[in-house]
Amino acid sequence: MPIYKYIIISLFFLASIASPLCAADEDYKNLEIFTDIYSLIRANYVEEVDSKQLIYGAVRGMLATLDPHSSFLTPEMFLEMEADTHGEFGGLGIEITLQNNSLLVVSPIEGTPADKAGIQSGDEIVAIDEVSTADIDVMEAVAMLRGPEGKPVKLLIKRPGVIEPIALNLVREMIQIVSVKGQLLEERYGYVRIAQFQDRTSDELIEELAALKKSRPDQKLQGVILDLRNNPGGLLEQAVAVSDLFIDTGLIVYTQGRDPQSQLEFRAHPENTEPDYPLIVLINGGSASAAEIVSGALQDHGRAVIMGEQSFGKGSVQTMIPMSDDSGLKLTTARYFTPNGRSIQALGISPDILVPRQQGLFDHSDNGVRETDLQNHFQPTVPSNEVEVADREATNVKDLSDDYQLQRAVELLKGLTILTRH
Repeated sequence: MPIYKYIIISLFFLASIASPLCAADEDYKNLEIFTDIYSLIRANYVEEVDSKQLIYGAVRGMLATLDPHSSFLTPEMFLEMEADTHGEFGGLGIEITLQNNSLLVVSPIEGTPADKAGIQSGDEIVAIDEVSTADIDVMEAVAMLRGPEGKPVKLLIKRPGVIEPIALNLVREMIQIVSVKGQLLEERYGYVRIAQFQDRTSDELIEELAALKKSRPDQKLQGVILDLRNNPGGLLEQAVAVSDLFIDTGLIVYTQGRDPQSQLEFRAHPENTEPDYPLIVLINGGSASAAEIVSGALQDHGRAVIMGEQSFGKGSVQTMIPMSDDSGLKLTTARYFTPNGRSIQALGISPDILVPRQQGLFDHSDNGVRETDLQNHFQPTVPSNEVEVADREATNVKDLSDDYQLQRAVELLKGLTILTRH
């Protein structure tokens, strides 16, 4: 038997140990089909093929039958994924996903070339540098979009409601995502935006809140607006740390999966908790994953008023597993639940106060992408409630007059401040 058969059988044997529900004889029977096809391709395909590429392709095929968030990363892609957590990489600044084999934009990252070019949530990227995006996975698309600073890239975009495709010529930049930024509103209220949960997000949030307090004569804030709109998520531990800043005790989030090691609980600690000032969290359809953990925890504890629009609904946990050749496996291993036991998978977080991005916009015109739109997404663990959802494309914050949702948040913050005085 050729050496590659031994390698594949060994890998499959390890997988079968982790899957006790599958009978070993059936596993080996299915594996025999796989190895036979592999042998036939190697021996009879019209051109000589690279065995590693065949194996990589087979792995991608396996993962494609699972959920939209599990994927295989080549060594180059694995390095790119690690760069994301540090918030610096060369590219365009687009969060993308697959829906029915179409490459869709979840949201452009604020201040990046994609944002400046006017790319919108719901846009379909049909070609990158004149190469069709049909039949490629998300990580392959990410690799095509990334590149050295200053290198141009051509995109062909299909936009809902627009007949003709849109051709865009962009130049890649070094994307340095500022995780946290803030300002004082009306010299009394703190406004803090978290763009993404990276490895220093909680530390940066502590520093930003401290700076806002120092800018006040009494070194106190009368209320804070935490803006998580179009925040695609990031590191779970950072979502827990941010929640812990505002909650002094109790459960923040817990996860459940088949592996006992994936059944975890994360709890708040009384140390370094922020004062109990009024807190409002802004969310929309681009608020996903870690952003939903924070908003769900603060909502369940009654610590904040959640305002805006229904969130994305990504309630699954992915584990990064490095492989022996420096490639990586991004595998969905658990679901996460809010402190009250709510699974937000394919449901999202419902705001306490539903506010559209523009006044009077509740016309149900929604071109954004949500978890429920993704192929093979996990179904909710509880029935979906009927929730009115408006257009979820949020404007970038420039000032109060630019942002209707932020205006409403400030008005509510004023009311809550008045109530806390009595």
